[in-house]
Amino acid sequence: MQYPVRNEGSYTIISLSGEVDLSCSSEARKQILACVEHGGHVLVEMVDVEYIDSSGIASLVEGLQTARRKQLEFGLVSVSKSAMQILGIARLDRVFPIYGSIADALDQRR
Repeated sequence: MQYPVRNEGSYTIISLSGEVDLSCSSEARKQILACVEHGGHVLVEMVDVEYIDSSGIASLVEGLQTARRKQLEFGLVSVSKSAMQILGIARLDRVFPIYGSIADALDQRR
């Protein structure tokens, strides 16, 4: 599965969708890490994520950790209700910067 990537300002935005689980989380991980390695700030748009399991969450955590090591920003945007429930259960809603929209995230940067 491919996840669309686009640039807005100094951010690279990767849009996850569908079920981010063991069957496709390795592709999500590769794309997230490639965006971080490219050297820009990263936002992961999750409005169309129907389900995310521990492997998908691990991909997000690895992206956040890698970004922090590189002193880059890494946040989640427009997180779906089902994904937010999983993040809340894992208490990761307190770890990740989470924005209601891309515009909100970009405004925080200014």
